[in-house]
Amino acid sequence: MKSTLNKTDEVNGTILIEIEKADYQEKVNKSLNQFRQRADIPGFRQGKVPKSVIQKLYGKSVLIDEINKIVTEEVSNFVRDNKLKILGEPLNDKSEDRQVDLDKDETYKFYFNIGLTPEFDLALGKEIEHTYYTVDLEDDLLDKQIDSYKQNYGTYLKVEEESVETDLIKGILTEVENGADKEDGLVIENAILMPSYLKDETIKGDFIGVKVGDSIIFNPKTAYDNNEAEVASLLQSTKEEIKDLNSDFRFDINEITRYKEAELNQELFDRVLGEGVAATEEEFRAKVKEELGKQFKPNADHLFIHEMRVIIVEQMKDVKFPDEFLKRWLLESSEDRTEEQVEEDYPKILEDLKFHVVKQKIIEDNDIKIEFKDIEALAADVARAQFAQYGMTNLPDDVLQNYTKSMLEKEETIQNLYEKATEDKVIDWLKENITIIDKKVSSVEFNEIMTEHSHLHSEHEHDDDHEHEHEHDHEHDSNNSEEQSIDETNE
Repeated sequence: MKSTLNKTDEVNGTILIEIEKADYQEKVNKSLNQFRQRADIPGFRQGKVPKSVIQKLYGKSVLIDEINKIVTEEVSNFVRDNKLKILGEPLNDKSEDRQVDLDKDETYKFYFNIGLTPEFDLALGKEIEHTYYTVDLEDDLLDKQIDSYKQNYGTYLKVEEESVETDLIKGILTEVENGADKEDGLVIENAILMPSYLKDETIKGDFIGVKVGDSIIFNPKTAYDNNEAEVASLLQSTKEEIKDLNSDFRFDINEITRYKEAELNQELFDRVLGEGVAATEEEFRAKVKEELGKQFKPNADHLFIHEMRVIIVEQMKDVKFPDEFLKRWLLESSEDRTEEQVEEDYPKILEDLKFHVVKQKIIEDNDIKIEFKDIEALAADVARAQFAQYGMTNLPDDVLQNYTKSMLEKEETIQNLYEKATEDKVIDWLKENITIIDKKVSSVEFNEIMTEHSHLHSEHEHDDDHEHEHEHDHEHDSNNSEEQSIDETNE
């Protein structure tokens, strides 16, 4: 077997696979023998069918199948062993004079057209200036976040004074009838309600200003405006059980608890940030501001890489790509595409491809590697960010580790994290190798910038799938690109 590459120009070429009878005959004979052992043909005992009959019945299909396997593996190996940077997948050359005749030849030649990644120099240096936005959080937003922490980490304390609307009132609920306890009526030993949730204003007013030891008689269904779910919760029953219940109840108040915000002290600092991270209110505010600022970084990076994409694609405008090959590959790789759609979409697809090729060159030229520890670290950052949205900034190590571990059990999540880690390293490289103008903006200004960016690029968003398509196929994995090549050429 012999494999060679003929380059038509710097971005187009043809791989020629020459297969002789010695390369395939042994495998064909082995497969035919297996057919012979399994064949169940009328008039012959199983395993005793003459070879000539097996050859006549299955010889052609077995030959096609075995040559397909050989060709598929050889093309893949040739691309890998010769470190060819190809775009898309090898396509069978359909030229009339390059078709195979399985009935006449014993030595076969198979031709595959390929598109090659162009060679080019990166024009990215310190002479390029670009803005990177950093959010300087406004004091009022910082105050709101700290107030939220004080609320989240507060506690309920027993009080002896009169109740207010937001207190928790605890006691015994007893079903009554004509002012007396109802025989075999409901009794809820540990009933709880908060006046602010009561819908009936008169009943709500009855529960505001009460003290421990007081009793209030009321109708739960009236109190909650016939909301069966809330009534069932108060009576610790089901909606079905209280459906026909319309009795009055006496609430004997045993305890009143009031929510007290956490104080700005060391206990709160440690609970929010971790032990010893901040020792004063000033340090606490600075650290919270820093952590909140980090939540804007993914969007800042997104904006930066998208704007750098515009610069990079412009720099690549004169770099030659195998356009005709890529259009053919796009057409043949999807049954849903038409020639008209390919022609219409190709300029956008080519922009995505150019940007991807540059990112790959940055990675290869600078020996940028993504190790599993990078993916683990990114997964932990993602987990922290998700919890931070709910005000949970100081996660216990075991909770964070378990959550991260569950994320990394999904192959799709790992792939997404790998792509994100790769892009993060490309962004870091770009920041180091061009001149960054760091611009501080308020969160309001930054959100306005992102809204404008989203609006300007909304028409481009539908092409993101094309970019992923090229990213998947850029470093060619020839698992199935030639599965039908022998059938096509034989036809």
